[in-house]
Amino acid sequence: MKPIQVELIGCGPSPEHVAIARFYPEIAFAGRSNVGKSSLLNTLVRRKKLAAISSKPGKTRLMCFYLVDNRFVFVDLPGFGYAKVSKETRWLWSRRIEQYLLHRSRLRLVCYLVDSRHDPTRIDLGMLEWLELHQKPFVVVLTKVDKLSAQQRAERQQQIEHLVQHCQFVRGIVLYSSKTGEGRQMLWRIIQEQAQNGEHNE
Repeated sequence: MKPIQVELIGCGPSPEHVAIARFYPEIAFAGRSNVGKSSLLNTLVRRKKLAAISSKPGKTRLMCFYLVDNRFVFVDLPGFGYAKVSKETRWLWSRRIEQYLLHRSRLRLVCYLVDSRHDPTRIDLGMLEWLELHQKPFVVVLTKVDKLSAQQRAERQQQIEHLVQHCQFVRGIVLYSSKTGEGRQMLWRIIQEQAQNGEHNE
C-alpha cells in the first residue's frame, strides 16, 4: 500500500494567516469539540500524530491546513462547543469559521462529524441546516461507532437519514471508527469524488 504523503502547511486563526497555494481543492473537517476529529484525521491519512489529540476539549483553536498527496488540502477547523474561553472569543471563532465556509472558493466538501453515541445537538442540527442553506456539499460522519451495538448503529443511521432526507447537498452518511478503521474507504471515496467534481465544474 502506497504511503499517503502529508505536509502541514500551517495553522492560523484564519486562512489569511497561512501561506498556502490556492489551486488545491480543500476538504474541511468540522464538528463539536471532543467528537473525535483529530483521531479521524490521523487514521484517514494513516499517521499517529498528525493532528493533536487531547483529553481537554477545545484544544484546537486554529485552522490547520494539510497538503495531502499534492492533490488536495485537508482543513482542520476549530471544534465547536466545550472550550473554556470567553463568549467574545467563542463568537470570534464561529465568525471566522463561517467566513471561511462561505467564501473559500476552493472548498469542495465539508466533513461534519457527529458523535454517534448521542443524539445530534442543537449545534449539530444548526450546522447541517446552515450547510444546506448555503449550498455547501457535506458528508455526515458518525464517529465512535465501535462503541455502539448493531441495533444502536442502525437506529442512529436511520435518525440521520431522516434528518437529511430532503437535503440536496448531502453527499453521504459515513459510520466511522478510528479504532477499527470502519468507514475509512467510504469517506476517502466521497472526498476524492468531490475534489474531482469541483475541478470539472470550474
